[in-house]
Amino acid sequence: MIALQDWRTDRTSWIRSLRQKTGAGLTEWNRRIRNKRFRDEQDLRHWLSQHHVDGYAQRLLVMERFGYPDFITCDAADLIARQYTDRPQLRPILDAIVDAVRPFGRVVIQARKSGVSLVAPRRTFARIQPTTKGRVDLGIRLDGQKPIGRLRRNTHDTMRLRIALAGTNEVDSEVNAWLRRAYMESS
Repeated sequence: MIALQDWRTDRTSWIRSLRQKTGAGLTEWNRRIRNKRFRDEQDLRHWLSQHHVDGYAQRLLVMERFGYPDFITCDAADLIARQYTDRPQLRPILDAIVDAVRPFGRVVIQARKSGVSLVAPRRTFARIQPTTKGRVDLGIRLDGQKPIGRLRRNTHDTMRLRIALAGTNEVDSEVNAWLRRAYMESS
């Protein structure tokens, strides 16, 4: 089963985290911030840090006060379409990868500003990013696996391996096997 998510899902968890960390919800924090009348993000971040609000909860409150970037407010389909606007010939590669993982079980597709994460029940197991006008990079989480064959080193902190893909024909049985292994290790 494939499920499509965007930043709104994250926003919901950030709101939950804010309440868990501070005991106060988004409405209460927004009221406190309005009453203080911060002139810029830096002042607000400093004040929030003094009140032990950090991480995503802090990011949420800053966006609430100073505005959400458009990649947060648009839906997943639009985010993905934007990634391929200037390279439409690469979009079928994303679709081929999604088709390849469909039989694995529950996969959540998290659309981001510059790529798509594929999430197994426990954690992210792959990332798809149109890297150049002629290539999509498929980052794969395979803990302990050394680069071999088409698997190359990747600079990403959790997706340490990648496969460069220039066409749908390259989403073959080898890629499918690496994806399946990454999914199983992340389930």
